[in-house]
Amino acid sequence: MDALVAEGHMPCVGALMAEGVRAGLMSTPHPLTPPAWTTVMTGRTPGNHGIFDFIWSEHRGDRVYFTLNNIRDVRAEMIWSMVSRRGGRVTVLNFPFLAPPPKLDGAIVPGLVSWKHLRRNVHPPELYEKLRSLPEFSAKRAAWDFENEKRATRVIPEEEREDWVSFHISRERQWYGIWRFLRREDPCDLSAILIDGVDKLQHVCWDQLDPAYAGRNGTEESRRVRALCLEYFRELDAFIGEVVESAGDDARIIVVSDHGFGPTEKVFRLNLWLSKKGYLSWAPTDHLDEAEKMKVEKLVTGHFVHLDWANTIAYAQSPATNGIHIRVAGGSGEGGLAATEYHAFRNRLIAELLEVKDPDTGVRVVTKVLKKEEAFPGAHNERCPDLTVVLHDYGFVSTLNKEPVVWTRPGVAGTHRPEGIFLARGPGIAKGGALTRQSITDVAATVLYSLDLPVPEDLESKVIEDAFEPSHLRGRPVVWGPPTQAPDTYAAAPARRAPENADDAEVFERLRALGYVE
Repeated sequence: MDALVAEGHMPCVGALMAEGVRAGLMSTPHPLTPPAWTTVMTGRTPGNHGIFDFIWSEHRGDRVYFTLNNIRDVRAEMIWSMVSRRGGRVTVLNFPFLAPPPKLDGAIVPGLVSWKHLRRNVHPPELYEKLRSLPEFSAKRAAWDFENEKRATRVIPEEEREDWVSFHISRERQWYGIWRFLRREDPCDLSAILIDGVDKLQHVCWDQLDPAYAGRNGTEESRRVRALCLEYFRELDAFIGEVVESAGDDARIIVVSDHGFGPTEKVFRLNLWLSKKGYLSWAPTDHLDEAEKMKVEKLVTGHFVHLDWANTIAYAQSPATNGIHIRVAGGSGEGGLAATEYHAFRNRLIAELLEVKDPDTGVRVVTKVLKKEEAFPGAHNERCPDLTVVLHDYGFVSTLNKEPVVWTRPGVAGTHRPEGIFLARGPGIAKGGALTRQSITDVAATVLYSLDLPVPEDLESKVIEDAFEPSHLRGRPVVWGPPTQAPDTYAAAPARRAPENADDAEVFERLRALGYVE
C-alpha cells in the first residue's frame, strides 16, 4: 500500500492517512479470511465465534463428511445485528457468512455465494429485482463465479493473468455500482463493503506488485499484467475517494484488512509428511477397477475425506487452516489415539514438526506450532484444529500426496501475513498519526463507538481509543452496555449436519475455487 501511494497510484488512500490515523492491524492467530472477517463482524475471537475455516466436517464411523460454513455456524452476534436492534440501518455488501441473510433493518448482498443462488440470499427479497433493473448489473460478475475462481488454485500462466486481473476489475465495478445505488436510494447509518479482489490479485500477481520482485520478468505480457494491476488499485482508490466525498464531513471512514500479504516460494506438503511419519494412511485403491481407481486417486491426492481412517491418527483437513486434527478414540469416528496418549503425542508431533528443514537451504520450514487451547481459547474451541502450523514464510501448507515434502514453486506467489492495515478518518479522529499495532478484535467496538452506541459488555473487543482526539473521548466517553444476543440464525435451528454425499460436486468445486482445498 505504501508503495502504491508513494508512486501516485492511490492518492485518496494517501489523503486518508494524512487526514486521519493509520496502524498495523494484527489478524487472528492464523491469518485466514473466515476467522478474521468473522472477528471483525463480531468482536469475538475464533474460539468464541466458532469459525476457523471455509468448511466444517464431521466423522461418522469410518467416513468423513464436510460442507461449507454459513451464517448458522457463526456462534456470536454480528455488529450488523447490534446496530439494527438499536435503531440503526445498515448496508452490508460482499461479506462472508451472511447467507441465508439475517432479517435486519437495511440491505444485505452477501459474498461467498454463487451467482445462481444470489437472488434468494439478498435482503430484503425485493432488493434483487431493483438491482436487476440497473443497466450495468450482472449477478454472474458480482457474485462468485466458481468456475473462473478455481483457476487461482494453481499458478496461472502469464498469458492468462491479463484476463484474470481484468475479470476482477469488472467484478469490483459491480460492487461499486451496488454501493452507489444503495447509497442513493437507501442511505444508512453504517455502510460496509468488502473488496476481495485485493486478495485475489496479491495471491496470483505478487511478482508484479511487490517492488522487490516487480520488473524481474521483462516480457511484454508481464508489463501488461503489472499495468492492469495498477489500474485495479487506481480504480479502488478512486472508489474510496468517492465514498469519502459522498459520505460527507460528518462521517467517519474506517478501512481495515483481514490480514496482510507477503511472498512465498516454498510449499510444505503436510499430509505427505504425516504419512511418512506413520500418522496418516491414504485410502487403498487395489480393489477398484481402473475407472474407479482413477477417480479415487485423483481425490486422494488432495481430499482429506479419502484417507484410510482406521490407520490415520493425524491429518490436515485443508490448506486453509494450516491445521492438524488429531483423532482420539471415542471422540471422532472409529480408531484413533487413546485419550491418555493425546498430550504426549501432540508434544512429540510439535517437536518433530519444528525439526523439518528445507533440503535446499537448511532453513527450518516450521517456525512455530500453536496448541488449540493457546491459539483459540473459548466456548467453541472444540471446532478448531488441535495444532496450527506456522511456516517460515507464513505460507499455506499443502494436503497433496505428492513428492517432495518440501517443494520449490516455479515462481513467487503471494500468501497471507499476520499484519494487515487500519485507517480511520473523520470527526474526532486524530490527524496524521501512526499508531502502534492494533488488534483486529478491536474493530467492532471501534465501529460501535463511532456510531455513539454502547459496546456490549461481553465483547472481547475494545475501542481503539488512540485513534480519537483526547477532547473527543472526554466529550463522548466509551459506554459499556448490555451483553450481545444469541443469533437466532442458529439458536432456534436444529443442529446442522453435513450432507450425506461427501463428493457433492458444487461444494467441492467451491472449495477448489477458493484455493483452500487442493
